[in-house]
Amino acid sequence: MTASPQRVLIVEDEQHLAEGLRFNLEAEGYLAEVVDTGEGALERLLGPAHAPIDLVVLDVMLPGKDGFAVVSELRAAQEYVPVLMLTASGRPEDVLKGFGAGADDYLPKPAELAILLARIRGLLRRSGWVRRAQDRYTFSGKTIDFDALELRADGRKLPLTVMEASLLRYLVAHEGQAVSRKAMLEEVWGVREDTDTRPIDNFIVRLRRYIEQEPARPRHLLTVRGVGYRFLSRPAPLDV
Repeated sequence: MTASPQRVLIVEDEQHLAEGLRFNLEAEGYLAEVVDTGEGALERLLGPAHAPIDLVVLDVMLPGKDGFAVVSELRAAQEYVPVLMLTASGRPEDVLKGFGAGADDYLPKPAELAILLARIRGLLRRSGWVRRAQDRYTFSGKTIDFDALELRADGRKLPLTVMEASLLRYLVAHEGQAVSRKAMLEEVWGVREDTDTRPIDNFIVRLRRYIEQEPARPRHLLTVRGVGYRFLSRPAPLDV
């Protein structure tokens, strides 16, 4: 049986860009839909009786609600569809704001088509990879459920984005090893060009809020000075 085409929602108010992207995505075998406002995106993604969307390409600058507000509202509503944000500015503060709102990846505009398509394929592949991976991983009374995209701890269920779950799985797979930021960018994001690594640190801060008893004094997700990070399933002594 042939797999159903994956469905991509393009949220872009510049019609020529939106239609060009739709044409190229359909040429690649995707089903592509276009909306031109943030409100339209939220209605499409959160409204009833719609075919599910597999990935969102979301422009930051939109009339009405901007892309940051859209992704924040999606995550607040516990909608964790992968989101690739397109930013007119590649400023680190904009990138960090997008990741902080819950985006999974970003590209500055204008984006080269080949790179944009590669990022879309990568996000869709990781989304399936995370869900098909080891179903659960338990440590120190916490359970990461990769299938449900959530972390269970202290009787609470914390939803995870695809990228948060992917990064956690990568760190778990390399337990005890010092993993560089560059390796995480390459292996989790699939980014091999010269890219600012600060978004990695932003993700680590968020993951520490989820898994650490005291995020300011981490015992599972440790900083390795000058290298990157190390994950330990058993809590390290506080003087480490």
